[in-house]
Amino acid sequence: MLELDAWLTRFLDLRYADLPAEQQAVFVRLLDQDDMALFDWITGASASPAEFRDVVEAIKTTRHPSKQR
Repeated sequence: MLELDAWLTRFLDLRYADLPAEQQAVFVRLLDQDDMALFDWITGASASPAEFRDVVEAIKTTRHPSKQR
């Protein structure tokens, strides 16, 4: 899924290195999830599991630069 790849690549390029090691590990586990589930979590079509919530929110703000804090 091209959109998903683009969002994850942007996140890796811009934010991943600044995450604490624990959140980096969560991101790696996130990549093992089903692509459609990831797409739904990142677009907000469905809620992400609590384990991934912080990382998904970070990806969302990277996906939409105008929403960065």
